[in-house]
Amino acid sequence: MKTGDSYKASALSAACTVLVLIASLSALSLHAEDADGFVPLFNGKNLDGWQGATEVYAVEDGKLVCRKHGPGEKESTDKNLFTTKEYADFVLRFEFKLEPGANNGVAVRSPLKGRISEVGMEIQILDDYAEQYKNLQPHQYHGSIYLLAPAKRGHLKPVGEWNSEEIRFQGRRAKVTLNGVVIVDADLDNLEYKKYLDKNTGQMRAKGYIGFLGHGSRVEFRNIRIKEL
Repeated sequence: MKTGDSYKASALSAACTVLVLIASLSALSLHAEDADGFVPLFNGKNLDGWQGATEVYAVEDGKLVCRKHGPGEKESTDKNLFTTKEYADFVLRFEFKLEPGANNGVAVRSPLKGRISEVGMEIQILDDYAEQYKNLQPHQYHGSIYLLAPAKRGHLKPVGEWNSEEIRFQGRRAKVTLNGVVIVDADLDNLEYKKYLDKNTGQMRAKGYIGFLGHGSRVEFRNIRIKEL
């Protein structure tokens, strides 16, 4: 017959076992492959696996949200959230939703410090239909490799609707697909805007971090997945 102390010890042991199982299942869910070989970069619960400006990004209803800066709060170049792992060749898939005039970006093969569009590469995320962006050049449109490779304009869904995007980097080839339409297909050894190459060393990098680059706008992300090639 078990004593009271024995029951307590058994209950404590069972509770510890349950906690270990929960932690193991959580880790497995973050790294579980789907049928196409993609694994989640964001678990929908917290910022495990991410580093940088974690105070600027929040988890809301399973979404990763870059918050809008408050009144009187200056925009910062440090509102960047990076993976804790580096990637070389990959396919990144995610969905995003913009507010009017929203501006963000995806860092690719990037270091953690410096102006990312120069020391790494930035895939533009932008409401380029907004009035303040009407005079942009193609190398500044949504989906462009900022200042390096132009994008086709006109394939964003209306503000407030979810867009799907795929970013593929393989060797010296880069491709961006927005809502099923290829808007960038670039050879990094033959970039069109050569006048910016003197300022950009990032396009020569073969490996680096992936990140979201906040510019003070609210942008929502979900279903963030990656497959290494």
